[in-house]
Amino acid sequence: GLFSCKLKLQFAEKGGFFMFRNSATAKLVRTGIIAALYAALCFVTFPIASGAIQLRLSEGLCLLPLIFPEATIGVAVGCFIVNLVTGCALPDVIFGTLITLLSAVLTFLIGKIIKKTAVKIAVGGAFPVLFNAFLLPVIWYFCYGGLEYAYMLSVLFLFLGEGVSVYLVGVPIVLFMEKLKKKKSMSEENSATENETEKQIKS
Repeated sequence: GLFSCKLKLQFAEKGGFFMFRNSATAKLVRTGIIAALYAALCFVTFPIASGAIQLRLSEGLCLLPLIFPEATIGVAVGCFIVNLVTGCALPDVIFGTLITLLSAVLTFLIGKIIKKTAVKIAVGGAFPVLFNAFLLPVIWYFCYGGLEYAYMLSVLFLFLGEGVSVYLVGVPIVLFMEKLKKKKSMSEENSATENETEKQIKS
């Protein structure tokens, strides 16, 4: 009945829906979780998460700015940690992080401009794919004195790796989060309706 619905709503708010709260604490927690997940995914898959031919699955998290603005910082911090710990040259650490941050900010802006889920995912995901594919080889060339493969071949390898990570890994994550977000909105609407009904009964 009414009491049971209230209990379910309270449980959801304290548990799964915490990630959608807009308090400063919730945003800080989300930023930390995203950064930690990015780093953890890289370290677990390290042999394939770095190098000229790489599959950095953590790049799938670069779609999260479509839902959480603070994810722009989360993925950038995660990238910084990974590049720093794995011994990348300092310019690579700095500019690699800036590429991730810039692409994340643009993905966030796409999420604000475009409302249709499929379109904003397709367009928003293009930034990390293209920026990393075309700019990382340039950074590597100046940092390490050359490239392991020709520039356009390096671009191709990164394009494919980023595309798999961003779209095959990132899309299911974003769709799942969108589903949770809709459930939260429906729960809030139901709660508002129940409160209004209670007021009418009492009056």
